[in-house]
Amino acid sequence: MAVFQAAELLVPHRELLNNWAVIACDQFTSQPEYWRAVREQAGEEPSAYHIIFPEAELGRDEDARIKSINAKMRRYLNEDVFDVFPASYIYIERTLLDGTVRRGVVGVIDLEEYDYRSDAASAVRATEQTVVERIPPRVRIRSGACLEASHVMLLMDDAKGRVLDSLEAKKAALPIVYDFKLMQGGGHIVGHLVQGADAAALDDALKQYEASTRERFAETGRAPLLYAVGDGNHSLATAKTCWEALKAARPELAGTRHPARFAMAELQNIRDVSQKFEPIHRLLTEVSPGKILHEAESLCKPDGLTVDWCAGEQEGTLSLDPARGELPVAILQPFLDRYLKECGGKIDYIHGDDTAARLAQCENALAFLLPKISKEDFFRGIVMDGVLPRKTFSMGHAQEKRYYLECRRITEE
Repeated sequence: MAVFQAAELLVPHRELLNNWAVIACDQFTSQPEYWRAVREQAGEEPSAYHIIFPEAELGRDEDARIKSINAKMRRYLNEDVFDVFPASYIYIERTLLDGTVRRGVVGVIDLEEYDYRSDAASAVRATEQTVVERIPPRVRIRSGACLEASHVMLLMDDAKGRVLDSLEAKKAALPIVYDFKLMQGGGHIVGHLVQGADAAALDDALKQYEASTRERFAETGRAPLLYAVGDGNHSLATAKTCWEALKAARPELAGTRHPARFAMAELQNIRDVSQKFEPIHRLLTEVSPGKILHEAESLCKPDGLTVDWCAGEQEGTLSLDPARGELPVAILQPFLDRYLKECGGKIDYIHGDDTAARLAQCENALAFLLPKISKEDFFRGIVMDGVLPRKTFSMGHAQEKRYYLECRRITEE
């Protein structure tokens, strides 16, 4: 079997979709008004909002919220909320607000082929450092869950575009599972069902992609990278942690195709013109901007790697010494981690230049606006140099993140 596979997918009935689909839980963490609007729109109707835990709301009655999440999952399964599609993929075309159409296909990865550690040599790897402290709260949610909803976006480096092109070429003949406008500025999404002979043809295309990628990396002498986790790595790491814990408790499950062995993701091609890599900015609060900037001078060298900053009405540019790292974020992030540990303050990771600049208008706040990262040789760079610093890049703006839509069972019940 290929590493990326078909699965039984659950999709809410069409009349529920406008209130159902909500954006990734790790978005708009500094903008509670966004999630307040989502909560008001969802109301008491079936909605993915009720089965996820937005990070902006962590710290508030967490035990009660997790209990409610698990109960809502069971209720949705029992109350005929979903259409069920066995052994399926869903081919997606999402029209973003700028008119760009981004393609993807929903399936599952085998967690036996995934490793989030920085020295991983697995077929599926993180692109950025995993913050292990972020895993336990998510494990508390998933360990008692019967359903999985996913905001994971997986990348392949399909130079010839054969996998997604093969689906686009036949989409007129594929049944439409959903076709609607996503809430809160998420654009429009259409999902086509891929089953039977069409799923088998996609299986073949994926196997060919995986075989050719292994060949391409053979000359490096390093383990090949077939798929890179572009977004949602902490959720995928949570799924891996739960699967390993389940095997430890029930050794007889090793080697089986238990539902928890797999995790749902949307697979996209890094080579697509619609695939945009956006920088993730650093927002520091409860700090002295002048003190941080003074200490950051030790990182600088004329004609180096530039990072813009803003604090209130002030703004400027740091020129970082390239001898300290290949990317500005690789130089800046360790400095910020060290400073915050020694001097105090808080850090958040912000999408969008305007949003970061606006939030930096607050008293005792400072934003570092990081430059874009190139997609060229992205996979090879991870193979040769390892994972990037955490929160190095984002696949598109916040509103362009994957929405929770499809679900799947992760228990045997």
